[in-house]
Amino acid sequence: MANSPQAKKRARQNERRFQVNKARRSRVRTFLRKVEEAIEAGNKEDATAALRAAQPELMRGVTKGIFHKNTVARKMSRLSARVKAIA
Repeated sequence: MANSPQAKKRARQNERRFQVNKARRSRVRTFLRKVEEAIEAGNKEDATAALRAAQPELMRGVTKGIFHKNTVARKMSRLSARVKAIA
């Protein structure tokens, strides 16, 4: 348990940061789910639009330190390949 004032403040900051990061991660997952659903439905137009909407959200996650840049690059690459493969 935090005893010093500095450690107590750090614990408060960590909790706040955790809540913000959790909301950001959830938001990104929602965008990714929309892309996945459009791919499953086989709707190329919706999938492309959802992917375009998800891309800036993913990149924002990188700049905010939620995701590693290579992880996002890999996700984008795989999703775009799947969208492109829709007949």
